Amino acid sequence: MHSEHAIAAHWEGDFDEAGLKSWAEGLRGRLSAAKISLGLVFMSPPFFPHAKQVLEILRVHGQIPLLAGCSSVSLIAGDMELEEDSGLVLALYALPGAELKAFHLTQEQVEEANGPNYWHMETGIGPKQTNGWLVFADPFSLDSEGWLKGWNEAYAPLPVLGGLASGDYTTQLTQVYLNGEVFEEGGVAIAVGGEVKLAGIISQGCTPIGETWTLTKVQQNVIQEIGNRPAYEVLAETYNNLSPEDQKKARGNLFLGLVINEYLEEFHRGDFLVRQLLDADAQSGTVAVGAHPRLGQTVQFQRRDATAATEDLLALLARAKDQLAGATVYGGCLCNCNGRGQELFNMHSHDAKLVQQYLGPLGLAGFFCNGEIGPVGERNFLHGYTASLALFVKK
Repeated sequence: MHSEHAIAAHWEGDFDEAGLKSWAEGLRGRLSAAKISLGLVFMSPPFFPHAKQVLEILRVHGQIPLLAGCSSVSLIAGDMELEEDSGLVLALYALPGAELKAFHLTQEQVEEANGPNYWHMETGIGPKQTNGWLVFADPFSLDSEGWLKGWNEAYAPLPVLGGLASGDYTTQLTQVYLNGEVFEEGGVAIAVGGEVKLAGIISQGCTPIGETWTLTKVQQNVIQEIGNRPAYEVLAETYNNLSPEDQKKARGNLFLGLVINEYLEEFHRGDFLVRQLLDADAQSGTVAVGAHPRLGQTVQFQRRDATAATEDLLALLARAKDQLAGATVYGGCLCNCNGRGQELFNMHSHDAKLVQQYLGPLGLAGFFCNGEIGPVGERNFLHGYTASLALFVKK
């Protein structure tokens, strides 16, 4: 599937130098736009030994000035999600007027960072010189939460979109790619500036249940009171008010949504950061959550399952379609949680097909992640069970 500005394709064979050369040339020839700005490549673990050669072949024969990406067990191209499928995916993007700059970031830098200026110096890019970031990182060597915290200080409210690579679980080995280099640690960050901006769709796979509430007593990640009542009581009441059918769906699938921007008149999907409920204790009346909520924060319980995830993605795609009406969308990159796909939806290519249905035909590539990156409100977070879609849009 492609538009005139982007094309993505899947190579399903093994490593074959001659074959890959003509494949890359053919792909380049199918993109009518004259100048390629960016290539994204995602490779499965069988390609690990050949990754460096593959990058060279693609760069030379695809005529790609900037090539980045990472490894993953499952890949995305066009409207297809290629799960547990070896091979590689390459997407070429022509982004008129884009100013792109990429670099490799390391755990050492994350530990050294001491305020926003550190990253401005390291990257050579101030917040006014970019419209957003696309990032692929290794989950095993990079403290992604720590890195994002510093990145938000340096660049928020600019969006950061992307995901954490997946690879060989037995050896905890993944790869990230930048031009001709293969890294087994750290991450790759691409600044998207000039005449192109990034628009993000972050679908966290949940549907809100019950009402919105205010947190009235909190200690670290333990919520003691919601609306001046024991937190457990409010959770139990929310659950008991569901229909028997929804109660069944919600069992073991309850989460909490935390509003990030309290200044909105009303709260909708996409305004909540969804986090796991770790514990609910009837005796103490408390609820523990996988985040550090703050006193006075608005929250709403959420249910996550296949139906809720479909509903959430449809609502967000419909909203994005309205917001992007009349805008030029050059192409996209879809970073999907490993927990989505067939395992969740019991069908092939669920997310990629919906993206194409609403926003296509779109040159779209991507991969299944160990964690997804994307904004909620004016800050960027690491997510789970999420579809993070980055769109390259004419500014």
